[in-house]
Amino acid sequence: MARRLTPTPASGGTTPAEIQLRSDAQRASIRSTGATLRSYQSQGRELLDGFSRQGWSRDGRGQLLLPWPNRIRDGRYRFAGQSHQLPISEVGRNNAIHGLVRWVTWQVEEAEPEQVRLAVELTPQPGYPFWMRFEAEYQLTMGGLEVTVAARNLGRGPAPFGAGAHPYVRLAGHGVDDLFLRIPASRRLTADGQGIPTGEVEVEGTEYDFRDGRRLGRLTLDTCYSDLPREGWSVELGVRPGFDQVRVWADGAFPYVMVYSGDGVSPPGRRRGGLAVEPMTCAPDAFNSGLGLLVLGPGETFRGRWGVSRGR
Repeated sequence: MARRLTPTPASGGTTPAEIQLRSDAQRASIRSTGATLRSYQSQGRELLDGFSRQGWSRDGRGQLLLPWPNRIRDGRYRFAGQSHQLPISEVGRNNAIHGLVRWVTWQVEEAEPEQVRLAVELTPQPGYPFWMRFEAEYQLTMGGLEVTVAARNLGRGPAPFGAGAHPYVRLAGHGVDDLFLRIPASRRLTADGQGIPTGEVEVEGTEYDFRDGRRLGRLTLDTCYSDLPREGWSVELGVRPGFDQVRVWADGAFPYVMVYSGDGVSPPGRRRGGLAVEPMTCAPDAFNSGLGLLVLGPGETFRGRWGVSRGR
């Protein structure tokens, strides 16, 4: 039976609280701030390019992106005939980025040695005057780490919504340049200098085509892929095809994936050390374009699953 608990500080009150999951040869660390996935190990090997227990999540490492993933141009959008202005959280590009719950404390509602469920309520506020409840359940399974994200509209009217996650994956001893990458997507979104989509194009015959898997090399990726398998998909990063892989997978609730080669992360010494593979329910700037945007009615719930696993 699940037990209720209150997380304790990781080290003498100097760092935020964490929950440690254990199952046979798997370990995961989830920080209560943002319900952030800090670390995931399988068979003694770290599969995430995360951050230390005394550190914090730079560049979105392991964070959940709610109630929208990626960017909203200039932080502005219109919904139901009303104009809204969000805080600018990506100052260099003048965008609102990655939602509103990355830096708030989530409550641990249920926990067992192999799984934990956290929740937070987002109350109406300037820029997003909607009342939402979010839940995240992390579970160690036979197949690896599985994450279920849920959202419920607690308000009296419809609410615009999108969800995403921001894990960086890696294989120890290898930078991303040396690894084989497979992305089962036949289209990608082009973008302008703000990172906002300008169109959608086929990947066939271009350097962005990773459907059959190939070495990444020096290609810079900060690319949103679309036209993924509808029932679900996985992106694989490996030493060579079919061998020693780390996988990020998602179900059909996430029809977009952002892939980022880490060229601009901080500090500079960590650049291209891990690959961000970001499941998303919608395209960047979906609050304006409508691409993949979900609208939750009063009492309506969204649920989607994604995860990380180790291959052969």
